[in-house]
Amino acid sequence: MIRPLRWSFAGALACTFLAFGAGPYPVKVGPDHRHLVDQSGAPFLVQGDAPWSLISGLTREEAELYLEKRRSQGFNSIIVNLIEHKFRGPVNRYGEGPFTTAGDFSTPNEKYFEHADWVIKKAEEKGMQVFLAPIYLGYIGTDEGWIEEGLKNGPEKCRAWGRYVGRRYRDFDNLVWMIGGDRNPEKAREDVDAIVAGIQEYDYRHLFTAHCHPENSAIDQYKNDGWLNLNTTYTYNIVHGMLLADYNRVPPMPFILTESTYEGEHNASAVQVRRQAYWALLCGSTGQMMGNRPIWLFDPGWQAALDSTGAQDMSRLKTLFTSRPWYQLVPDLKHEVVVDGLGEFRGLDYLAAARTEDGATVIAYLPTARTFTVDLTKIAGNAAKAWWFNPRTGKSDPAGEFPTTGKKQFTPPGDGDWVLVLDDASRKAAAPGHS
Repeated sequence: MIRPLRWSFAGALACTFLAFGAGPYPVKVGPDHRHLVDQSGAPFLVQGDAPWSLISGLTREEAELYLEKRRSQGFNSIIVNLIEHKFRGPVNRYGEGPFTTAGDFSTPNEKYFEHADWVIKKAEEKGMQVFLAPIYLGYIGTDEGWIEEGLKNGPEKCRAWGRYVGRRYRDFDNLVWMIGGDRNPEKAREDVDAIVAGIQEYDYRHLFTAHCHPENSAIDQYKNDGWLNLNTTYTYNIVHGMLLADYNRVPPMPFILTESTYEGEHNASAVQVRRQAYWALLCGSTGQMMGNRPIWLFDPGWQAALDSTGAQDMSRLKTLFTSRPWYQLVPDLKHEVVVDGLGEFRGLDYLAAARTEDGATVIAYLPTARTFTVDLTKIAGNAAKAWWFNPRTGKSDPAGEFPTTGKKQFTPPGDGDWVLVLDDASRKAAAPGHS
């Protein structure tokens, strides 16, 4: 059964109307509890990148180059460590560390945070929000994060650290707080909770989310803490399976795919980077984050990686989904729209599909070319107009117009991954990827 979304633009507008200014940020949870909205109440599609070391790893000139490029490519969100422990840190490119006494959270270095302020404000100038990690915990078994320092500082100093960053950044519009980082809180639970409590003493404006150990969604670790507003999916396993599990949470909570295979590592293929992003949006998320190894750490050659295949493919993905009411898409959970040719659910060829609540549009992504069957009676109107969208080029081609009276097989026009878009023909929608 396709569950309808109860979306009201008027209700969204009333809930979020320009509480803090005329810009889009900070984002809020929408009235359907499945999507984010901006300050005007418009649905907000998170189109993200993961430059974790942006603050510590780049000069201001380099940071502006990165931000401007991502702005031009349609990205609107980035994941960034406020303080970096190992990678490109803890000292920034100007020789400033985050603390005047190394590892002591009670000794913040003003010079370091002046640079951090500049980067975050520059991101806002470029239209981007920052998912800001105040204390990256680090992957288990490594010295990548701050978990040991958190334990040594203890809850009292951790709370003071939270107060410091909460007070400093409460008036920055373009923020979402991201707690943790590659790790569940485990033995540092009390210290992590103290940081959040300290932030909340001063900052009641911004959403909170979390980045946990792989195969753990934020809600798995923090659902009883009372501060989590935005769930995250983090998996290298069956990506669409975990996304659908997060969609089916009761009560619902908006979620994003915050991390999966990074371009440039884990033997990533171009189609893997694409399919996890398409799966995210067709499985009910309010957006997704792309990762790229050279840009995560700003390794040598990161400038060239800005024009990677993945970045270009994400731009094409955004143009497709924003050309249709993506926020009304409901996952085809019981395969009532695409009824055959779905592929293996636990495999990499799984076909994900979603239909808008009014039946006006269906979008189906297939990672591998094959014939599949659609029940056209699920599409509104007397006729459905079909399009093939090529996720590798962004080109859309008409694929015919058909009465909405039965089932029909579709076969893509070539090899590789494809997107089928079906619209109520009477709506006269523009070609997918065009306004």
